Amino acid sequence: MNSVNVLRFTIIIAILITLSGCAGLVSKDSDIPEPDEVSFNPAFMDLSVKPGDDFYRYANGGWLDSNPIPPAFGSYSTFTELWIKNNELVKSIVTDPVLQEAEPGSVQRKIGDFYGSGMDTLVIEELGMGPIRAELAAIDRITTMDDVQEYLSRLHRQNIFALFNIYPDSDDKEASKIIAQLQQGGIGMTNRDYYFNEDDRSSGIRQAYETYIKTIFGLIDRDDAGAEVAFQAIWKIEASLAEHSLNNVELRDLEKNYNPMHIKELRDLSPAFEWMIYFQRIDVGDPGLMNVRQPEFIRNISILLSEVPVEDWREYFRWEYVRAMSGLLTRDFQEASFAFYGTAMQGSTEMQPRWRRVLATMEGSIGEAIGQEYVARHFPPAAKQRMLVLVEDLRTAYAARIEALDWMKPETKAQALAKLNTMKVKIGYPDEWTDYNELEIEAGAYAENVVAGRSFVFRQEMDKIGKPLDPGDWFMTPQTVNAYYSPNYNEIVFPAGILQPPMFYLEGDDAVNYGGIGMVIGHEFTHGFDDQGRYFDAQGNREDWWSEADAANFKVLTDRLVEQYNHYMVADTVPVNGELTLGENIADVGGMAIAYDALQIALERNGHPGEIDGFTPEQRFYLSFARVWASNDRDEALIQRVMEDPHSPRRYRVIGTIANSNPFFTAFDLQADEPMYVAPEDRIIIW
Repeated sequence: MNSVNVLRFTIIIAILITLSGCAGLVSKDSDIPEPDEVSFNPAFMDLSVKPGDDFYRYANGGWLDSNPIPPAFGSYSTFTELWIKNNELVKSIVTDPVLQEAEPGSVQRKIGDFYGSGMDTLVIEELGMGPIRAELAAIDRITTMDDVQEYLSRLHRQNIFALFNIYPDSDDKEASKIIAQLQQGGIGMTNRDYYFNEDDRSSGIRQAYETYIKTIFGLIDRDDAGAEVAFQAIWKIEASLAEHSLNNVELRDLEKNYNPMHIKELRDLSPAFEWMIYFQRIDVGDPGLMNVRQPEFIRNISILLSEVPVEDWREYFRWEYVRAMSGLLTRDFQEASFAFYGTAMQGSTEMQPRWRRVLATMEGSIGEAIGQEYVARHFPPAAKQRMLVLVEDLRTAYAARIEALDWMKPETKAQALAKLNTMKVKIGYPDEWTDYNELEIEAGAYAENVVAGRSFVFRQEMDKIGKPLDPGDWFMTPQTVNAYYSPNYNEIVFPAGILQPPMFYLEGDDAVNYGGIGMVIGHEFTHGFDDQGRYFDAQGNREDWWSEADAANFKVLTDRLVEQYNHYMVADTVPVNGELTLGENIADVGGMAIAYDALQIALERNGHPGEIDGFTPEQRFYLSFARVWASNDRDEALIQRVMEDPHSPRRYRVIGTIANSNPFFTAFDLQADEPMYVAPEDRIIIW
C-alpha cells in the first residue's frame, strides 16, 4: 500500500518481488498452496504461543511453518500467495485461444500475439543478439557531445531512463495542471548508498555489480580487458550520479523536492545540456513550468557532460541499453541479470518461470488492456458494492476520530474534515480504458514488441505535459495487488486485484474484512494526513493549512513513532529506518484505529455475531490484520527492504501497529507482565 504523489517512479509494490526477469515466482506445479478461500483458518495460528508473548507468531505461526521460502523468492508472504493466484487468472486470459482467433489489429489479438512472442524461446535463442545489434551500432556512431545528447533522448523515447528520469505529474502548488518532473536516476544499483557504504553487504553488492557489468560486456563480444575498460567508465559516471543523488529519506522531503523552473532557469542551472533541443527531440516542445526535483543532481549532469569523454558515454549507453533489454534476449543475458538483482540483492537462487516474466513485462506496456479482460471475467459487481460500504464506514469512523482529537484546534479540524469528506474513491477499474490502437504488436517479435510498448507508454506520458489533470487517471492496472492514495488527486484507489482473500472476502464476516481490507482502506485514508499528505489541501494543492500549534503537536507524536520503529531490528543487527518508514507507519497506526471503529459501526448495524471459531469479532479483527502481513523473509531481502522501502518489514507492521492500538490490549486481555504489553501512556495515538 502506498502514497502515490510526486514520487511516481518510486512506487514500492508490497510484494517486493523484482520483476525485471530476476527474483521471481515459482511455477504452478510447486508445493506452494493456494491462498485460503476460508475467511478465517485457526490452522494458520500457533496456539502454543500466547498473544501477549509474540502476537505475530500467535496469529501466523502455522502459516509461517508451512510456507518456507522457495528458491525463487527473497520473501514469501500472503501477498505473494495472492500474487500467484492473480497471475494464474491473468495467464488464463493471455493464453485464451480466443485471442489468437481475434481480428488482426484488435486489442485482444495484440494481447495474444505479445504473450506468444514472449514465450517463443526457440525464436529468441535463434535471434541471439539480433534484436539489439542496430541499437549497438547506433551507439558506435556517437562521436560528438551533440551525438551523446541526441542518443540520450533516443533512449528516453524507448522509456529507458539513462542519466535522469522525466515524467508528468501535478504541480504541487496547482494540482489541476500536469507539468514535467525531472528526477534523479541513471544508476544500476537500486540505492545510491550502495555506491559508498563500507559495510560488508554493500561491498558485496558492489562486487556483484562489477561482475554483472563485465558479464554483460562479455556477452556483447568484449574481451576481459575491454570489459574492464567499460566497467571503469560506467562506474565513474554512476558514482558521480549517486554522489549527487538524494537518499531515500531526503526524497520524502516535499520542500526539497519542489523546485519549479522554466527553461531559461534550467539552462542556467545545467548549461552544458541543450534542454530545449532535448524537449523537442522527445516531442514535448516548450514544457513551460516544470519541477526540477533535485537541482544539484541536474547541475551535475552539466558537469559530467563537460568532463566525461565521448568514448565513456558510449560505454554507459551500451550498459543502460543492454541492461534494459536483457530480459528480452537469450538465456545467458537473463541469467546475468538474475545473478545480480535476484541472488545478490535478494538471496533467491532460481528465476521465476518464463511465463511470469513475460506477464510482468506486458504489464508495463499493455497492462490496462489485460485489466479490461480481467475485470470482465473476475471482478463481480457485488465486490464493488461491499467495498463502498466499507469505505463509507471507514470515512465515518475517521471523521469521528478527527472531531475527538485533543491535540488539534477546531479550525484545523474543520479543514481536515473538509479534506476527508471530499476525498474521492476509485474501486476496481477505470471508467475509461486506454486506447491501444496506435500500439503495433507483431507475432514472433518479442523484443520489438516490448520496445514498441515502452515507446507507446512514453508517448502517452509525455502527451500529458502541459495539460489539465485528468481525474480519471489510474496509476495501477486493475489486476494489481496493491492500493494507493494520491495527494494531488486527493483520492484513494483500490484495484480489483487486491480485492481477494486474504485481503477481502466477499462472503466473509465483518471482523475479518474490517481487519483485512478495512485496515487497508483506513491506511490509505490516513495517507491524506501523514507527514507528507498533511501538506496538501482538499483540492490537492500543497498548502500548510495547519496552525503552528497543531503542527508542533503532530511532530511530537510522529517523532515518538520514528523512535519506536528505530528500535526494531532485522537480521539481528540492522535497524528499521523510522524516518524512511514514517509515512507508512502513520498510515498503519491510523488505519488500524479507524478500521476498528468502523467495525463497531458495522456490528451495530448488522448485529454482533458472538464468537466464531472460538474468537470474538474484536479478536478476529486483529488476527485478520496479522494474517494479511504473514511473511517469511531472507536476510538479504529484509536488509534491502530496510534500505529502500518506505514500508516497515511485515513483522513490524503488525507488532508496531498493535502496540499503539488500545482495543488490542482489551481484546486479548494482555497484562502488564507480558512482553507485548505497552503501558497506555506509551501508546502513540495520532489519529
